Amino acid sequence: MEVKEKVLQVMREAGKPVSAGEVEKLSGLDRKEIDKAFKDLKKEEAIVSPVRCKWEPANQ
Repeated sequence: MEVKEKVLQVMREAGKPVSAGEVEKLSGLDRKEIDKAFKDLKKEEAIVSPVRCKWEPANQ
């Protein structure tokens, strides 16, 4: 599974806006990989930020 897909899956399972640190704890992925995935997902508009520093899938 690609890192971006894993990050989105963790976000959906959390059911609430999450920070990169929370994604790291829930997924076990490396923080640098998560930050890169967040950057790509933001560029693709696949995630949105309803609260500062917290993100959730855009199509939720």
